Amino acid sequence: MRSRFSFAPLQDAFRLRFSIHCTCGTMTAKGDPVKILLPFAVAILLFGAASARAQSSSSQKEKTDTAPAGNVEAGKKIFTKDGCYECHGHEGQGAAQGAGPRIGPPLLSQEGFMKYVRQPAGQMPPYTSKVISDQELTDIFAYLQSRPKGTPSKDIPLLN
Repeated sequence: MRSRFSFAPLQDAFRLRFSIHCTCGTMTAKGDPVKILLPFAVAILLFGAASARAQSSSSQKEKTDTAPAGNVEAGKKIFTKDGCYECHGHEGQGAAQGAGPRIGPPLLSQEGFMKYVRQPAGQMPPYTSKVISDQELTDIFAYLQSRPKGTPSKDIPLLN
């Protein structure tokens, strides 16, 4: 597949020969500066993208740390009232028939949980803010976080 971007204008503008000097002597590099410097430019762009991603993840962590606290009791009532338990079980443990996955305690961050409820994948219908508010989702998340984690299979004698 051929790229639509062309380096031809840059190559025409920089058709100079140049020399690179180092402390151990003189090393002459003859060629197109664009071809020689392109790998360095790509490396700088990739490093910049990785740095931006790291800053974004740290600011995202700060957002989840400062997220509003939910009410566990209210979350339990909403979880039952809105029928979440029908697919996910009363404790968020998942359905025996495989209709809904285990969601308690959630493996996602609060932001990820809310995004998934708003725009789910698979069989789950989307729940817009008109159906369930952000505060209600925060309460449900707090309820699911309060559920005890399952016992690891290595700690169950019958399974070992």
